[in-house]
Amino acid sequence: MRTNAQPPRETRRSFSGLRRVVAVGVLGLVGTVAPLALSLPADAAETTLGAAAQQSGRYFGTAINAGKLGESAYTTIANREFDMVTAENEMKIDATEPNRGQFNFTNADRVYNWAVQNGKRVRGHTLAWHSQQPGWMQSLSGSTLRQAMIDHINGVMAHYKGKIYAWDVVNEAYADSGGGRRDSNLQRTGNDWIEVAFRAARTADPAAKLCYNDYNIDNWTWDKTQGVYNMVRDFKARGVPIDCVGLQAHFNSGSPYNSNFRTTISSFAALGVDVQITELDIQGASATTYANVVNDCLAVARCNGITTWGVRDSDSWRPNDTPLLFDGNGNKKAAYTSVLNALNSANPNPDTTPPSTPGTPAASNVTASGATLTWAASTDTGGSGLAGYNVYREQGATDTLLGQSSTNSITLTGLTGNTQYQVYVQARDGANNLSGNSQLVTFTTQTGGGTDTTPPSTPGTPAVSNVTSSGAAMTWTASTDTGGSGLAGYDVYREQGASDPLLGQSSTNSITLTGLTASTQYQVYVRARDGAGNLSANSSAAAFTTTGGNTGGSCAVTPTTQTQWQNGYVVDPVRVTAGNSAISGWSVTFTLPAGHTVTASWNTQLTVSGQTVTARNAGHNGNLGPGASTTFGFQVSRPNGNTSLPSGYTCA
Repeated sequence: MRTNAQPPRETRRSFSGLRRVVAVGVLGLVGTVAPLALSLPADAAETTLGAAAQQSGRYFGTAINAGKLGESAYTTIANREFDMVTAENEMKIDATEPNRGQFNFTNADRVYNWAVQNGKRVRGHTLAWHSQQPGWMQSLSGSTLRQAMIDHINGVMAHYKGKIYAWDVVNEAYADSGGGRRDSNLQRTGNDWIEVAFRAARTADPAAKLCYNDYNIDNWTWDKTQGVYNMVRDFKARGVPIDCVGLQAHFNSGSPYNSNFRTTISSFAALGVDVQITELDIQGASATTYANVVNDCLAVARCNGITTWGVRDSDSWRPNDTPLLFDGNGNKKAAYTSVLNALNSANPNPDTTPPSTPGTPAASNVTASGATLTWAASTDTGGSGLAGYNVYREQGATDTLLGQSSTNSITLTGLTGNTQYQVYVQARDGANNLSGNSQLVTFTTQTGGGTDTTPPSTPGTPAVSNVTSSGAAMTWTASTDTGGSGLAGYDVYREQGASDPLLGQSSTNSITLTGLTASTQYQVYVRARDGAGNLSANSSAAAFTTTGGNTGGSCAVTPTTQTQWQNGYVVDPVRVTAGNSAISGWSVTFTLPAGHTVTASWNTQLTVSGQTVTARNAGHNGNLGPGASTTFGFQVSRPNGNTSLPSGYTCA
């Protein structure tokens, strides 16, 4: 039985018998760890992952479990192949501060010391997280919890000050669907908790890179990815100290690799942060997919390195998926060879030539809230190709990013009325080299609604179709705009009382809503908006009820208890399989034993009523073809000694 694993998406769990005393554990090694310097013959093909990655200035690391440092087969592979180490569990909150104000670094120091003694650097994981909190922290709320979070950051970072390459300051703070924050005890202390954590971390150790780390932010089109992207963009614009984004990259049937992964990496990098692939594993260990992931990182200069979440398949938090580069006996798999070849094929002389400077932007269609800009396109001679443009407002010490475009034009929105803007453009290439700034264009937005104060006409009553457990399609008769600023789009709201939530926006007279709740009645109306920000009257409301679980055929559910420990367990994967007909949405219901509590879930929208749990599909995994399947998972805490497991799984 694996007693050191408590995901979601990571091997986790506290170690029994930890000594609980104040600040126990001595590093035994002092001083910061400098990157290794290698002298390699030109055209040399390296024979290990770490050395091959160093040829392009990157690292290739792994997650290390302190409990396995006594296994020679384990340490031989880890020491030979990897040059960066992340502690699987040993630096997490419950391991390092089991009682408030009493820090225990015994096992964390074992991992750190082993790494440094073998010439490796260390990533710290993790400081602020809704999961794997000790009981004392779970019982706190409000300002008391906020202060406890800050104290924990200060205590752990002080112990390792100047010794950690990068910290995952905040872990998994965004919800699986909708692009918003995850509901957690930390989130309920106030929406600024992530910013507070990063500012505290910068003060605690100015030398460490500070990262935000999350899963399912690998696919550029997913709303969760966009939510994190918008947060990072906001942080950079306001000077919040964030240095890097960690893409966990757990690829499986429920969250498969997509070819837009490179777009995700380059888009985050274009915000001015490093990108690190932090917990890579791939279900089935496809050699092609592993090579694609590595090449995607190599294509972006600010992708610093890659960490696999475990050494051998038998060390993985998902051992049945055989997702790593070494099998359970420590043999190299085909994926290992594809990764090594990709690393050895990296250009040792990467593109450092920036694109040419864009032409001076020309402004047109200026309204109270927007403007259209066009400019002469840049050229790129460095070999990585022109990737796009960043558009900035010049404001002084910190210029604000107004938008990004893949072409030599952009329509800016959300501007302030009656305000002068001085705007310039930078081009960026595939290696994230930035051109010089273009000349400024100056324009002033119109006052208030500008000369246009006429709202668009009222949209027609929405017609609803294709209703599922989590979504619906809507169309309506288009509005017209006679005020001169032009019809800009539509806002779709749910009518529910004093404050109607916005369900979505569309630039046309139709929309497909996602992320709805199953078996729920919705009354929805539409408002049109024009280019000056004028809003129409509300359309008449359309009423519909989402389905109870799925539309189409039947489904089956197969749960797998991945790992258990004294007071908790992980059920993953829970496999949902469509029957002979396609389904659009699914709902799995099961019963928890008395005293058991769900502490985390992934790839699902989960609700709990008493001991009855309902897991519905997330926005990205509800549509299954005949016989197709997807997976989700969850983590549970339970009283010590209670070995019961959930029962009564049904799929509808």
